[in-house]
Amino acid sequence: MTVPIDEVPGRTGPSATTEADARSVGTVRTEYSPAHDGDPDPGEIVWTWVPYEENDGRGKDRPVLVVARERGGTLLAVQLSSKDHDGDRDWVPIGVGPWDRSGRPSWVAVDRVLRVHDGGMRREACALDRMRFNLVVHRLRERYGWR
Repeated sequence: MTVPIDEVPGRTGPSATTEADARSVGTVRTEYSPAHDGDPDPGEIVWTWVPYEENDGRGKDRPVLVVARERGGTLLAVQLSSKDHDGDRDWVPIGVGPWDRSGRPSWVAVDRVLRVHDGGMRREACALDRMRFNLVVHRLRERYGWR
């Protein structure tokens, strides 16, 4: 069953996924704490609407890695792609996992941080293992000065 585009979680309204200014979000605690309970947690890959960088209303339902929970209850996340970004410093390779049913290798973008709401995700895909999560977080800390 296809979900109508205007009903895709995270696309519109108060739970819409937006781009966060990663350098001015304040204190960021990147704590690995996945709990397979239907709620997005740092360390988990979830599906949400991700607006295109042009911010013109277009976007795509795609997997994102949750990296931190903010004080107001929102989450910071980074998008995944199965497009080959080998050698690109803005992308961290994380290999294959159950978030991609075709078993393709994936990369995580660290040049763009997204703000996701609990009600703005479509489904929980899986938890990324701590080692790969730490690789992504290390690159984010280097890039944005997070502690």
